[in-house]
Amino acid sequence: MKNVENIRSSLTAEMQKRILIMDGAMGTMIQKHKLEEEDFRGSRFLDHLKPLKGNNDLLSLTQPEIIVGIHKEYLEAGSDIIETNTFSGTSIAQADYGTEDLAYELNFESAKLAKEAIRAYHAEGGLGKKYVAGAIGPTNRTLSISPSVEKPHFRNVTFDELVIAYKDQTKGLLDGGVDIILVETIFDTANAKAALFAVQELMEEEGYPHRPIMISGTIVDKSGRTLSGQTGDAFVVSVSHADPLCLGLNCALGAEEMRPFIERIGVMTNSFIICYPNAGLPNTFGEYDESPEKMSKTLEGFAKDGLINLVGGCCGTTPQHIQAIAKAVQNHPPRQCSSLPLFPNHLLLSGLEPMRIGKETNFVNIGERCNVAGSRLFCRLIKEDKYDEALAIAKRQVENGAQILDINMDEGMLDGVKAMAQFVNLISSEPDICKVPLCIDSSNFNVILAGLKCNQGKAIVNSISLKEGEKDFVEKARLVKRFGGAVVVMAFDEEGQATEIDRKVEICERSFRILVDEVGFNPNDVIFDPNILTLGTGMEEHNEYGINFIKSTALIKEKCRGCRISGGVSNISFSFRGNESVREAMHSVFLFHAIKAGMDMGIVNAGNLVVYSDIDPELLGLCESILWNSDSNATEKLLEYAQSHDKSEKKEEKEELWRSADVKKRLSYALVKGIDKWVVEDTEEARLLYDHPLSVIEGPLMDGMGEVGELFGSGKMFLPQVIKSARVMKKAVAYLIPFIEEANKELSVKAQTLPTVVLATVKGDVHDIGKNIVAVVLGCNNYRVIDLGVMCPTDKILQTAIQEKADIIGLSGLITPSLEEMIHVAKEMQRLKFDLPLLIGGATTSKQHTAVKIAPKYNMPVVHVLDASKSVFVCSALLDEKNRETYMEEVAEEYEDIREDHYENLKGRKYLSLQEARKQKLLLDWSSYTPKVPSFLGKKTFRKFDLQRLRERIDWKPFFDVWQLRGKYPNRGYPKLFNDPTIGSEAKRVFDDAMKMLDGIIANKELEANGVIGFFPANSKEDDILIWSPENGNRKTPIAVFHGLRQQGEKEVKGEAYLCLSDFVPPIDSGLTDYIGVFAVSAGFGCQKLVKRYEEDLDDYNVIMVKALADRLAEAFAEELHLLVRKKLWAYDSDENLPTEDLLSIKYKGIRPAPGYPSQPDHTEKEIMWSLLDIERETGICLTDSLAMDPAASVSGLYFQHPHSSYFAVGKIERDQIKDYSERKKVGVDSIEKWLSVNLAYEKEDEDTNKG
Repeated sequence: MKNVENIRSSLTAEMQKRILIMDGAMGTMIQKHKLEEEDFRGSRFLDHLKPLKGNNDLLSLTQPEIIVGIHKEYLEAGSDIIETNTFSGTSIAQADYGTEDLAYELNFESAKLAKEAIRAYHAEGGLGKKYVAGAIGPTNRTLSISPSVEKPHFRNVTFDELVIAYKDQTKGLLDGGVDIILVETIFDTANAKAALFAVQELMEEEGYPHRPIMISGTIVDKSGRTLSGQTGDAFVVSVSHADPLCLGLNCALGAEEMRPFIERIGVMTNSFIICYPNAGLPNTFGEYDESPEKMSKTLEGFAKDGLINLVGGCCGTTPQHIQAIAKAVQNHPPRQCSSLPLFPNHLLLSGLEPMRIGKETNFVNIGERCNVAGSRLFCRLIKEDKYDEALAIAKRQVENGAQILDINMDEGMLDGVKAMAQFVNLISSEPDICKVPLCIDSSNFNVILAGLKCNQGKAIVNSISLKEGEKDFVEKARLVKRFGGAVVVMAFDEEGQATEIDRKVEICERSFRILVDEVGFNPNDVIFDPNILTLGTGMEEHNEYGINFIKSTALIKEKCRGCRISGGVSNISFSFRGNESVREAMHSVFLFHAIKAGMDMGIVNAGNLVVYSDIDPELLGLCESILWNSDSNATEKLLEYAQSHDKSEKKEEKEELWRSADVKKRLSYALVKGIDKWVVEDTEEARLLYDHPLSVIEGPLMDGMGEVGELFGSGKMFLPQVIKSARVMKKAVAYLIPFIEEANKELSVKAQTLPTVVLATVKGDVHDIGKNIVAVVLGCNNYRVIDLGVMCPTDKILQTAIQEKADIIGLSGLITPSLEEMIHVAKEMQRLKFDLPLLIGGATTSKQHTAVKIAPKYNMPVVHVLDASKSVFVCSALLDEKNRETYMEEVAEEYEDIREDHYENLKGRKYLSLQEARKQKLLLDWSSYTPKVPSFLGKKTFRKFDLQRLRERIDWKPFFDVWQLRGKYPNRGYPKLFNDPTIGSEAKRVFDDAMKMLDGIIANKELEANGVIGFFPANSKEDDILIWSPENGNRKTPIAVFHGLRQQGEKEVKGEAYLCLSDFVPPIDSGLTDYIGVFAVSAGFGCQKLVKRYEEDLDDYNVIMVKALADRLAEAFAEELHLLVRKKLWAYDSDENLPTEDLLSIKYKGIRPAPGYPSQPDHTEKEIMWSLLDIERETGICLTDSLAMDPAASVSGLYFQHPHSSYFAVGKIERDQIKDYSERKKVGVDSIEKWLSVNLAYEKEDEDTNKG
């Protein structure tokens, strides 16, 4: 018998070469035979007590020739894989007919019939390898939904019952010889997890042959969710532990409706994609009318766009459909799957919705109040069987910011297994709660299992440990993995609980190696709890418990790469139980420091965290002392403090104090504290003070939210508090909306008659200054502009265009990955048959790229708009009924000429092989070079950098470029352009406005500049730069690698070097150790607050002004730090004394190239920088999906000190370098080609570019 590796590898090889074909609907074909009751009974079941008509699976016993015949029809139509006639083949589904005892036989015989059909097909001359997929349907019961509205916790089936039924079915299928196990039509992921559990248990523990697993879910409508409420993304996360060969969707929808959801599944998995939709949507009689021609044409679009690997049909499809589909897709290549993880270094979890936890994620709050050991109220409600009220606590936890919900039922008087199952079942009926992942928490593993058996998502198990030895640990870990869970491991072993740093690290490292190396856990699914133990007990040996946790956290994460750190935060303050104000302060102080050390998540009361900076200074000092053991009397002092501060009296006094302030201060205070009790009445009072209701938002409400943002950005406020503040803001704004609408009614009526332009910065990009200017210019010329802002996904752009009846769509982007997103938008507009003109703009775009890459994807006009000044002309020309055709013909002819020139140039341009280019690299004399050692190694953070210093460093030329104010010779550049007779006076007015705004920004601290730099030992290895640890002197294993790209375009000057950034760093064999600097800065913190304020005041001028100034300050920050690096921090040119114009002309020594720019055009190198310096945590600057920096006013890059280092452009590169680069980075070629699309010296093989 073929083993799993042979079958899996055979299928993998086939699906990498071509799109494979599934069969169509078995039920549809059976219906064509018009069988009656006697046909279903046959001779064997003449006396059966129940009706059998409709039991299609039974026909494998009573009408086997019909089933074999249907299989053969599908094989002859082109199917590579046929499904067994076992959709309802479980004892549970068969019980409706009284045939549950036949389940094994039905599956065994159905598998044999399918195999028989393949033999007959080949005997009659049929060609090609064919496979049998054992079909496992969802049963007619569901684990996640109660059949009784009155009893939401009730289920008419259990997980264990499903496992038994699915096991029996799978045994029959495997014994019958199927090649594949297909778990299909999944409307409830919990049922599917039971099926997968059964299949894996048979193969792993009961000696059954391993077979590849395919998984297919069912999205029930256009909401994009399963019947049990999961999104497609969450579904993928929930079932991926089974390592499916294929993952996809079938049933419920026609091909056209299924497309966006199949596309999304492909984004979420590296498995092959399976897709077998219905023949359209059912008509009023429940029948399927979509013809083979129409369905195959739609699915050909899937194939053309690289979305699928395996395609077939579900309800309503026939051999004619399958034949048409096979023909339609045969000449299209399959979807390409990467062997590398899609979300490296991320913990993936799911409830109804997915959750990704990575380095860029803020601290994750695990809500603690659904814990009978931690909440007396919750415990009482569970004991009194008041589950509805207990459920309300869970809902409040999520509303207050819990991103994961901890559930614990460990109490001596409770049946923990029963209580856990009942509560998780109840949660499943509440979408507002079960949208978040669960943390199933118990010291009794049977209680944990009870929770896992009721949960359809990917949960966290809290916890297991080595306490009972390795065998017990491995057994439990294997079970958790089979359920698809992540796992918390306590720092506990056979010798007991770890309290000292060395023991914590030792136990965690040992556990990690067992889980990853022996059990096969993904390192990202491992979470360590190094034991948060109680401080302030009065016992001296407990005094360093806090220090030990914090220090061990950093060490564990270093040794166990990929793991997360968690803990029960309330343990730290258990000695002060009963005094909540002291406990809350201790929790905030502990988290403030633990998060900095690397703690990723914690079990906390998400609605009750005090803001660090709001803690009474005396109490804060005491909490710091007790945490860091810096005062031997800290416990006594904290007790005295608690006893001397009557919290109820103090609370009333404080409440009375803030309620007596003026309304502006009351609103600001309410926002910061998250108090919504009086917000409506205070908002109304404020409204009466202002001429326009928008001014209430622009004034006190935004002031309060600004303070919230500053506190959160500095780590003194946590996500739950921010959510509470946002809720107060929403309540206030919701109250004001009717008044705002009334005030703007006249403006809205006028807008409806104007031509409409939808503008958007594409997905992954946060830059929008240019787009804002275009919006203003068009608005001033009687266009109705709908600005969707930044980071806009394609479907949002196109849906808005339809809803708003747009006349034109405009796309903007600054970073190179945005170009690929623009191509995607154009392709979608073509697929959906849009007939609107498409405008392309932004700093990274060009007329050439638009003509060559975007315009051929869309049959309607695609026009590159150089800047805002051209936007009115272009829009007017496109909407001018008389002259539109003439203008479009001119553009089309011009773009055709550009395309022809482009392809001719490609043919004429010569390139060296990568090997030859490396031979002609820049050769430096390393023997005469002495690297300067920086003043420190590691990183240094700059918070709230002096904006006045940056002001003096501003390069004003790009500022005036934003406003399109360019002087003519001899009045070019700042400050000469003030003398220009045409634009001089306007430039001076804008400059004066900028100075005034800068004065206000600096005086009022309205923008904040944060940055981080780091210096690390480094050497080069060919085109890579190896970064060594600054601490341990290890020169064997780099802590990071920066990957370089080398010029390949043939040089006009013979002997000129082919450059790569690694050329400026001495190689390993030189005997030298050089250094590399890494930096990231931003002056954009606070910018959005100012922008919003101006937007609400309809002040577009100042919106653009503040963004332009933030950008200039960020660039000035980069220049200021580079100067500081050259003269002091690295001091490789300490005597530098250049005038400003020479600095701006880059006449200094050394360079600071950035990923995404000509010397290294690959934006993905930023991820290495962010990881190396932990940039998001240090500065607040994060990366979008397309690796744009957010805030947009940010700059990052590398520092090189060598005097011969210089800026250069890599230019176009050939396939050999792409392949080499892919191997060095361990990333798929298709991904590299996407990120470097504008640098390719060749056309991608799958690109259907119009070459004229």
